Amino acid sequence: MSGLSLDTVEVEPRMTADAAVVLMHGLGADGHDFESLVPELRLPVPPSVRWVFPHAPVRPVTINGGVPMRAWYDIAALDRSAPEDEAGIRESAEAIGALVRRERDRGIAAGRIVLAGFSQGGAMALFAALRWPERLAGVVALSTYLPLAATLLDEAHPANADLPVFMAHGTFDPLVPPVLGERSRDLLRSRRHDVEWHTYPMPHSVCAEEVQDLRGFLLRSLPTTV
Repeated sequence: MSGLSLDTVEVEPRMTADAAVVLMHGLGADGHDFESLVPELRLPVPPSVRWVFPHAPVRPVTINGGVPMRAWYDIAALDRSAPEDEAGIRESAEAIGALVRRERDRGIAAGRIVLAGFSQGGAMALFAALRWPERLAGVVALSTYLPLAATLLDEAHPANADLPVFMAHGTFDPLVPPVLGERSRDLLRSRRHDVEWHTYPMPHSVCAEEVQDLRGFLLRSLPTTV
């Protein structure tokens, strides 16, 4: 088990929570980065969603000159031939899994938990959700890709073989090229995952249309009758 423990920012619903979204921020940001998304989504009640925004640990990041920053894992380069930080990815996945287990301990069924993230955080959401041993409600991957893709065949858990996947990418993204997201989408679809794919004319960011599409996905993944 990982020794990494994640501090979190949490937004509680007005009523007792019956669902949870664990959303990981991007490289160099922190758990506060997506707090403003909660009111923007204008979700009805029910579902009564607890939002959990963990802070990634601070570590040196090679692609940014070795400067320490909040990062889920090190990145040498965004290139198919670049080595991936397998140890860092797996350590963060263990820590994210601990947050899922904490929601289970707080009374939220696995089927009412969505893993989500933006950029590097979205990569972690995909990695962790597809390997989780209980059926989750869904996974949201914004402006990102699937890390350690070659290991998915052996490690994907049957419990989430039909997990709904929301992927979205900006067509003008200069940081995470859209082709990386497209390759991950195609790989997941080849394994018969239910991938909902969206593109928007934007850079490495989130736009209003994307928020509305995400709202629809969350309402479908977290129906009001359970």
